[in-house]
Amino acid sequence: MNELTDLLLFGLPALALVGLGYVGLRSRRGRSSTPSAPETPPATRADDTAGSAVDTLEPPVQDAGPPAPTLDTPEPVAGRMTRLRERLARSGSPLGSRLLAVLSRDHLTEDDWDEIEETLLLADVGAGPTTELVDGLRERVRVLGVREPAAVRDLLRTELLAQVDPSLDRSLRTEPLLVVGADGEPGTHPAVVLVVGVNGTGKTTTVGKLARVLVAEGRTVVLGAADTFRAAAADQLQTWGARVGVPTVRSDRDGADPAAVAFDAVRRGQQDGVDVVLVDTAGRLQNKAGLMDELGKISRVLSRSAPIAEVLLVLDATTGQNGLNQARVFAEVAGVTGIVLTKLDGTAKGGIVIAVQRELGVPVKLVGLGEGVDDLAPFEPESFVEGLLGG
Repeated sequence: MNELTDLLLFGLPALALVGLGYVGLRSRRGRSSTPSAPETPPATRADDTAGSAVDTLEPPVQDAGPPAPTLDTPEPVAGRMTRLRERLARSGSPLGSRLLAVLSRDHLTEDDWDEIEETLLLADVGAGPTTELVDGLRERVRVLGVREPAAVRDLLRTELLAQVDPSLDRSLRTEPLLVVGADGEPGTHPAVVLVVGVNGTGKTTTVGKLARVLVAEGRTVVLGAADTFRAAAADQLQTWGARVGVPTVRSDRDGADPAAVAFDAVRRGQQDGVDVVLVDTAGRLQNKAGLMDELGKISRVLSRSAPIAEVLLVLDATTGQNGLNQARVFAEVAGVTGIVLTKLDGTAKGGIVIAVQRELGVPVKLVGLGEGVDDLAPFEPESFVEGLLGG
């Protein structure tokens, strides 16, 4: 009995301890012979991180692209001619100052009248207008007997203004045209302005400045780079347009058909519903018959859908009689409706305004006043004459 009691008290716990040791040994041997997959760190377990990834990741940064270009705001058109008048007055216009100096002499001799005539001719007034001016001055001086500076100035102002002719219509036709479409329905067509002239007169620059004038007046514009022989001309025009938010239609290759580019520009203008399409052409020499024929082709192509509103001839005011020779040829080929005189602030040649109007029978509509981007202005006869006379 005592032996049984001892076994129950001491033998069974010992056997249990031995058994537990044996189980533990097999467990350690099992891990060493069959490695298990390493545990996934808690931070990377899919079930633990599925929600936290959305919470902790920053949202992707969107590429905003290049910033929108800052557009220029062209100067108001009104009053631009005042700048020319002030420049002419400050510089002491050779034309006005010389005429006033001679006419203010006590006794006008034939030599004095010859000097007046020579001054007018050197200022490119032209032979016919010069004769009319001298005859008119002679008559009024003889009848009125004016000698006082103020009276002489008023007399000269009246005669010069009559030659410049303020009665001419100098407005630009930039209103969209009313047309009847192929379906018989009425619609609008952009006013097409064709700009022509020889190289070196500032033609492409003038087109860019004219776009600024139109934008300043609230017009919508499309530019057509039909000078396809010089890639630089199309680049230059596109730069001018981009500065005021005006699109430019151009060819992808040099030497493309200028008439086709001009046509595409007008079609773009129709699609966009703009007011004006300005078409820049190559600087054609007046003695190049093939190039002049090409200009005639552009005119014919553009006239198929609607009449061309304006054909503006750009002339350098300092070229004198050579500029008049150019004007004659362009008038025959393209039907010029208006003149743009650049470099008119070169004061010695101001008489070209009178001569070119007399030669072509069309008015000077715009004048270039300098090198600034907004130095193009509608021509105002009164301001021009006042500037010549130093007022």
